[in-house]
Amino acid sequence: MIPFPSIDPVLLSIGPLHIRWYGLMYVLGFSASYLLAKNQIAAFKYKNLEKHFEDLNLVLILCVIVGGRLGYVLFYNLTYYLAHPLEIPATWNGGMSIHGAALCLIFGGAIFCRMKDIDFWKAADIYIVTMPVGIGLGRIGNFINGELFGRTTTVPWGMIFPGGGAAPRHPSQLYEALLEGLVLFLILWPLRNRPWQQRPLWPHGSLLALFFICYGIFRILVEFVRQPDPQVGFLFGNLTMGQLLSGVMILGGLLLWGFRKRPSQ
Repeated sequence: MIPFPSIDPVLLSIGPLHIRWYGLMYVLGFSASYLLAKNQIAAFKYKNLEKHFEDLNLVLILCVIVGGRLGYVLFYNLTYYLAHPLEIPATWNGGMSIHGAALCLIFGGAIFCRMKDIDFWKAADIYIVTMPVGIGLGRIGNFINGELFGRTTTVPWGMIFPGGGAAPRHPSQLYEALLEGLVLFLILWPLRNRPWQQRPLWPHGSLLALFFICYGIFRILVEFVRQPDPQVGFLFGNLTMGQLLSGVMILGGLLLWGFRKRPSQ
């Protein structure tokens, strides 16, 4: 067993203002996405996107926050928030959904791109290869908070989490940081030039589809050792909500892959 590191979730307090590690991870993730996307836009000489880059970034940040929160409310705790609607905006209390954020990013990004005459598929591929950085950092924030821990285990690296009882548990947040963050980034980032240089084989939108497929697979695998949210539990036997949503994501990725691979694309 490995001791759970005693890290105060609050990084810094200035009077009533509390700066938390989890919030810092979001800031670092947004900053990394901003820099990596800007680098690609300059390299690809995509002038129209460069012109609206700052505005698009703001829209996408809002989509992550709003979509992530509403996704958690709808998918994981709808009954509670219907009874306590004033707590829906309280993101500082935790509760974000990557699946909800992804949906909002697609719809919000597509609407903005249509309004500004930007090729949505090009923009999507530019940004999606940066997303694993933020996901990985977010999972590290979950770990520091001691939340979203795994199921009980006897593996040597099991940890006793403050809110997880006396039995050692899988540090599933770190598994997700590794797979959904580092590994997924190492898969997507080297492919960032393909849709620009090999369009017949890699049309724009391919990297978005690949993200959906790979993230869905990684998330389903980790869910086998992650403790389900107590208010949801298991669905249809041993299926979790995360696995159900990730299965839909994989299906969507496969359909998108086939759609973008059509000869007319």
